[in-house]
Amino acid sequence: MISKALEFSDVKVKRKWALVGAYAALTMFIIFFLFPPFYMILTSLKTNAEISNMKGFPFIIQQGITFKHYIDLLTKTPFLTFFKNTAIVTFFSVLVSMAISILAAYSLARMRFLGSGILATGVFLTYLVPETLLFIPLFKVIGALGLLNSKWSLVVVFPTLAVPFCTWIMIGYFASIPKELDEAAIVDGANWYQMLFQIFIPVAMPGIIAATIFAFTISWANFLYPLAFLYSNDQLVLTVGVISTLIRGDVMHWGGLMAGALLAAAPPVIIYAFLMDYYISGLTAGSVKS
Repeated sequence: MISKALEFSDVKVKRKWALVGAYAALTMFIIFFLFPPFYMILTSLKTNAEISNMKGFPFIIQQGITFKHYIDLLTKTPFLTFFKNTAIVTFFSVLVSMAISILAAYSLARMRFLGSGILATGVFLTYLVPETLLFIPLFKVIGALGLLNSKWSLVVVFPTLAVPFCTWIMIGYFASIPKELDEAAIVDGANWYQMLFQIFIPVAMPGIIAATIFAFTISWANFLYPLAFLYSNDQLVLTVGVISTLIRGDVMHWGGLMAGALLAAAPPVIIYAFLMDYYISGLTAGSVKS
C-alpha cells in the first residue's frame, strides 16, 4: 500500500511539473508571437512626437492616444484604392486557383490513369520551387501579355503560387472519401461531372475551405510580384502601396506604417478567426492519402 501511495504521489508530481512546463512554454510562445502586433498597435496610437522621442519608454503611451494616423491614412493617401485593388486581385486569383485545383485534384485522385500518382507528386514539387526562380520567366510572360503595371497581371501570377499546394491538399481530401460513393453514383447513372459537383464538392467542403484560405493568404500578402510588376498608385496593392506611400527617401512615417499594416492584416485575421476549425480539419484530412 505504501509503495502504491508513493508511486501515485510520484505520478502527481511529474504531472504537476509537466503542466508547469507546458504553461511556461505556452506563455513564452504567446509573448514571442503577440509582441509584434502589440507594439504595432501602440505605435499606431502614439503621436509623431512621442514616436520620435528616443528617451521615452516604447511600450506604453505617455502622451495620450491619437487616431490621427488612421484618419490621415484613410483621407490623405490612396489607401482605399490599394485596398480595393487588393480585394479585386485576391478574389479573382482565389477563384482561378480553386477552379484549377479542384478539377486537377479530382482527376488525379478519383480518375485513376497511368502516371496519375507521379503527376500528383510532380504537382506538389512545383510548389517547392522558390519564387525568385520563377521571377524572370513570369516577368517575360506578363510583358508579352501587355499586363505590366496592371493589377490583372497578379491574377495571372498568383495562381502559379497557390495551385500546386491547393491541388495537393485537395488530392488528399478527395482520396480520403470512400469509393462506395463513386460506385453508388455510377449505379444511379451519374457521370464524372455530376459526381464532382453533387457529391465530392459538398463532402470535401472543409478541404476546399482550407485550400481557399491558403490561396487567399498567398494573394493578399504577397510582396515580391506586386513590387516588380506594378508602379502606378492606381494599380498598387496594399503590401506595396502602403510602403511606397509612407516611406519617402530615408523618412519613415512609423505611425502611418503601423496603422496601414494593421488595417491590411485585419481581413486575414478575421477570416482565420471564423474559419480556423475548417482550416485545421481540411489540412489534417488532406495530409493523409488513402
